Amino acid sequence: MASRPCLYAFLLLLAFQSTMIKVNTVSLPPPECRPEVASTKEKFEFLLNLLIFKIELFLRSSIGRGINDISPGLVQGPIPIGAAVANLDNATRKIIEEFGLASIGHLRVIINTSLLNAPIPMPLLDISPQTYNTFVTMILNGTKKSNPSYNPYANTNSFLFAAVFASSFLKQYYAGIMPSIIGKDERELLSGIALYEAGVFGALQAELNARVNLTLPPFNFTVGNLTNLSAQLANRLAGCGVKDEGLIVPLQLGAENRTSSNIVPGNANSLAYARSAREILRIVFTTGNATRSGGIFPRGLNGALKHLSSQHPLQQISF
Repeated sequence: MASRPCLYAFLLLLAFQSTMIKVNTVSLPPPECRPEVASTKEKFEFLLNLLIFKIELFLRSSIGRGINDISPGLVQGPIPIGAAVANLDNATRKIIEEFGLASIGHLRVIINTSLLNAPIPMPLLDISPQTYNTFVTMILNGTKKSNPSYNPYANTNSFLFAAVFASSFLKQYYAGIMPSIIGKDERELLSGIALYEAGVFGALQAELNARVNLTLPPFNFTVGNLTNLSAQLANRLAGCGVKDEGLIVPLQLGAENRTSSNIVPGNANSLAYARSAREILRIVFTTGNATRSGGIFPRGLNGALKHLSSQHPLQQISF
């Protein structure tokens, strides 16, 4: 018969193991929300798709030119569908042009650091009003409201919404992959670009926030309302909790639970939200399914991560 001290030790060991199992179970996100297993090069390849999307949108909307017009030989591929010069005020036009030009530098240094061969292939982009209107229609269907047409190129307020949309994905993907990037040069590169993109996102959000209470034609709700509704839809499509937030939030989601202003969204400790490639694909495809392309990338993305398995329940839902 075991002695009493041995029995106590055995029971303590069982309790410790049970606690560790519970801790490990809680700390693991569901499979559809876990980071992809991929090399640093593969992550950079995926990143280039998002960066090209942002550059083409910003430059064609501000000055009517694309990447190859500014830096010939860097990329090769089709001209985006539906690109147009936006009806922007002069100050906003200069800001958007600046951010687009700066991102060409980011594109170039990623290609050089990752030892990729230029010109790199461009994904087919659909940045037409019809594509953005699909996203907004999904938002409005969720509010049981009518569906007037949304055109991101119609005015400054409408375009800023689309610009924040593009910058947000980059910022979140940078945050998602930064801890797993291998190589000193690669980590320094990503850190420098991510810090710049965080500044871009903050600047664009501040511009939107200055208009937060303005009605956004042709709708009957404000800029702030639209940011809140679009964040809800992005979270629903991605399916991994709240990682997008609007400009106005309940106090429990504000910084230190003391403010409803939310220019720079963050978690309970105001740390930046991170998204995996799989989550981002579910949103930009507007399908809730990382394997079913559509939306901004009608033919999918380039690189090894362009086909990602998705067990997300939304893949069974037709929007």
